[in-house]
Amino acid sequence: MNNAAAQKITTPLTAIIIGTGFAGIGMAIKLRQAGITDFTILEKAQDVGGVWRDNSYPGAACDVPSHLYSFSFAPNPEWTRIFASQAEIYSYLQQCAHQYQLIAHIQFGAEVQQATYNEADSLWQVILSDGSQLHAALLISATGQLSRPALPKLDGIETFQGRAFHSANWDHSYDLAGKRVAVVGTGASAIQFVPAIAGTVEQLTVFQRSPAYLKKRPDRAYKNWQKSLFRKLPWAMKLHRAGIYLRYEAQALAFTRFKGLMKLAVGRPFEKMLAKDIADTKLRAQLTPDYPIGCKRILLSNDYLKTMTQANVELVTNSISRVTADGIETSDGVQHPVDAIIYGTGFAATEFLAPMRITGRAGLDLNETWQGRAQAYLGMSVPGFPNLFMLYGPNTNLGHNSIVYMLESQIAHVLRCY
Repeated sequence: MNNAAAQKITTPLTAIIIGTGFAGIGMAIKLRQAGITDFTILEKAQDVGGVWRDNSYPGAACDVPSHLYSFSFAPNPEWTRIFASQAEIYSYLQQCAHQYQLIAHIQFGAEVQQATYNEADSLWQVILSDGSQLHAALLISATGQLSRPALPKLDGIETFQGRAFHSANWDHSYDLAGKRVAVVGTGASAIQFVPAIAGTVEQLTVFQRSPAYLKKRPDRAYKNWQKSLFRKLPWAMKLHRAGIYLRYEAQALAFTRFKGLMKLAVGRPFEKMLAKDIADTKLRAQLTPDYPIGCKRILLSNDYLKTMTQANVELVTNSISRVTADGIETSDGVQHPVDAIIYGTGFAATEFLAPMRITGRAGLDLNETWQGRAQAYLGMSVPGFPNLFMLYGPNTNLGHNSIVYMLESQIAHVLRCY
């Protein structure tokens, strides 16, 4: 559906969904299964996939097992590995969109500028960046928390004369071979792409603000007989998924009730891995967190620590003073000349629905209502904004299980409310 077609729409829809990642695709599938077909999905890009379309950096993969990081109502017996790669998850979402006949509902290249609740008609009016307007009873945000890459606020960042990009906007046209590369940030993305590029670049300088606790990624390929079993016996695949869920859900007890278990489950294995992979005591100290386990996301990697010991890799823990035309200067006055800077600095995860302007009853502005502290009932609904639902909204991030499983519960809640 193109923008010209959107301008011709005058009949109010049942629902408008914003985004075509897991949340948007899942919501649309369930609407169709409930017999609701008068809805549209607005996607600012030209393809489905959300974060799994955009994050195509080397080594990109999920840190939740594939059979749990997928829809329970759309099982996939063909997952090739326990932890699927970005390309495989992206392909899965494309497959779901076609299999469940969603493409006809999607308006690509449609970026939402603002949405206003019309009390007289009990409808949401949605205005796109090209001026097109749509109306619907339900407005469902499926933009998630990882859709807007965040760049650090560094002095001189705009003066750098080399190549610079965020990991979520990876520049595949730029050949890193033989280059001096700086990586700013050591979060979940950097943990994956740093080992993937270290063998290609001439020099890799990793700027770390604080280290993370790591666990080994118990990854392997599924054997052909296992995939065949899942195809022939769907209940075996469900049982496998249930086992993964229970194993991961048990971790919540360590986070919330029996915190001493965190030392056994994460602390000691991390210490052993650190001692095994890092012989240099200074480097080992730099890679050892000084905060309790669980205060930051626990990351999965089998090769990140080993990568830090490579001859062409340097870990810098002094803070960045500024970015210069040809590199990065740290607080100790050292200049680090580089050809490229890759920012693995995460996303604007707390700026929900930005940059869209959302106006509810009596002219309530959502950002003003929140006043910098986003909160919502069940992480989904805000008083004064009727029939606005945010999938993967405020305070819904998980540290131990699959966000897709939680999304299914939120989608079911939306349908009950309707």
